[in-house]
Amino acid sequence: MSYGAQMPSRQPFISRVSIFKDLPEDALQALESRLQPVRISRGDLVVREGEEADALFIIVSGRFTVEVNGHAGIITEIVRGSTIGEIAFFAGGKRTATVRAIRDGIVVRLTRADFDEISKHSPEAWSAITSVLAERLAEETRRNTHNRMAAVVARARPRPRTIAIVGATSGQIDRSFLSAFTEAASRRSGTLVLSSATVTEVLGAPFQDNLDVTEALNGLESRFDTVVFIADEGRTPWSEKCIRQADELLLIASAPNDPIVSTVALGDLERFAQCVHPPGTRRLVLVHARQGSPEGTRYWLALRQPAMHHHVLGGCEADIARLWRFIAGEALGFVACGGGAYCSAHIGVYSAFRETGIDFDIYGGTSGGAAMAAAFVQDLDPHAIASGVHRMFVEGRALSRYTLPKYSLLDHAHFDDHLKREYGAVRIEDLWKPYFAVSTDLSNYEMEIHRQGPLWEAIRASAAIPGLLPPYYTADGRMLVDGSVISNVPIEAMHALKRGPNVVVSFQSGGTEKFSVDYTSLPRRNELIWRSLNPFSSSTLPVAPSAATVLIRSLMANRGHFERYLEAEDWLLVPPTPPGMGALDWRRHSEVMNAAYDYTRRQIAQNDGINLARFET
Repeated sequence: MSYGAQMPSRQPFISRVSIFKDLPEDALQALESRLQPVRISRGDLVVREGEEADALFIIVSGRFTVEVNGHAGIITEIVRGSTIGEIAFFAGGKRTATVRAIRDGIVVRLTRADFDEISKHSPEAWSAITSVLAERLAEETRRNTHNRMAAVVARARPRPRTIAIVGATSGQIDRSFLSAFTEAASRRSGTLVLSSATVTEVLGAPFQDNLDVTEALNGLESRFDTVVFIADEGRTPWSEKCIRQADELLLIASAPNDPIVSTVALGDLERFAQCVHPPGTRRLVLVHARQGSPEGTRYWLALRQPAMHHHVLGGCEADIARLWRFIAGEALGFVACGGGAYCSAHIGVYSAFRETGIDFDIYGGTSGGAAMAAAFVQDLDPHAIASGVHRMFVEGRALSRYTLPKYSLLDHAHFDDHLKREYGAVRIEDLWKPYFAVSTDLSNYEMEIHRQGPLWEAIRASAAIPGLLPPYYTADGRMLVDGSVISNVPIEAMHALKRGPNVVVSFQSGGTEKFSVDYTSLPRRNELIWRSLNPFSSSTLPVAPSAATVLIRSLMANRGHFERYLEAEDWLLVPPTPPGMGALDWRRHSEVMNAAYDYTRRQIAQNDGINLARFET
């Protein structure tokens, strides 16, 4: 069956390009006769910032990014019918941005000499172009103003329209995975899967890597939302075309049953793919033959450095569906905030969603929220998690053993031992679902997002409350402290990893609570020591929040700033916390958990935002 993809004409319809749409017929014909078609390969630069603007380009097919020096990330993406470099070309001067191809495409080139020659015989061309150019300049000004005013926040890449599936190492793709993946694709409206065996039927002509085929493949986007290219096992012309044509690379690796203990070498096709695709457009899928706890994932990641990696069980429909949600920008995230003992509320939230049958795709958090999310991502039972909280903080007094205050107020080794017992030797990259924890890097005053390494160490760094616990020092000399210092509710970290909806938890934590403390009654040092140590003293010490409570409440003071990063699909939940509860009052963890559970059940019943049915197991 042919999908009607027609081989294009070499002559572009320049009248459909907005900047030329009002030109008279003779001027349009003169322009079209001067246009020079140029084949562009993925990664090629069409124009470079700072160069002389000696030509104008029009996109016939393909996809291109606009990048500006000094601005993090991509400014925008441009596609078929757009012009490249028109402002500098007509206004004179140098290029103001770099335009790069992110897939194979075709542009046509108009030189300044050719345009000047046409303008001599058709002066009205200038008046028609001037009005459109003024609109473009105004839009450019608005965009630059917005970029200066907007917070500099990393964002996940736009949803890919084209995907290349490539086998890792040998190039072979696990058959059970491929069957389940293509079956899931067939159930997604507007998705087309192409292989070397089917491309001729779809295009209506044999595959050749030429201008016509490039434009025809790009033209499929007018009829399909997503096009999946399946590469051959070897480095064939079709495989290379798949890789160059794709917005995103899906590397499929078959994980052996026995743990690997050394770096996994790249295959020939992988090496070519990595020359074409930067890390931000790579996604590694490790296919397992049996359920269990993966080991040795770091040896796969070492040479591949993907933007994300996923563990999938052979032909498991649930795992494949989750992978598709990440690809399509629909994955459901759980964002857990910091807050000391208040963090037990996360268990109630998690329990309510779990009972409803909702399955989250990725978990992340800060401080105590990072610890809770680390339990959730392992699919532990809520009651087992609550028991662990009691065992660690009530029975074990993990944050109640004081020490000589040289490095901190609390004994960090005692806390570390409890973390190791509860979380074991699990590594983040070996978790079946994606997870991250946030800490604050005081070496460069930036957010640190932990996505690899021992799980307990990430939690330890994320929960290193300044003053209470010493910082966590990395092997390369960085000093990490509690993530709440920089992001108590790390929604921006989640947005940097993926697109799609998120359940976001924050606490009011008695934000309007008053403290009836007579400041003048606080004793001096000597008096405090005497009254604390004298068993016969009849006077009691004034009731006031402890130093630990003040520290944690101080860290939570910046929780409101996260709201600027919430997007339309994000669902903010603010479970109640008991009045008068201290931030280290872990004995009330069951009370906090149960209140949050009841609150979340009511919110789910009233929900009219996220379509939760998409995520039911």
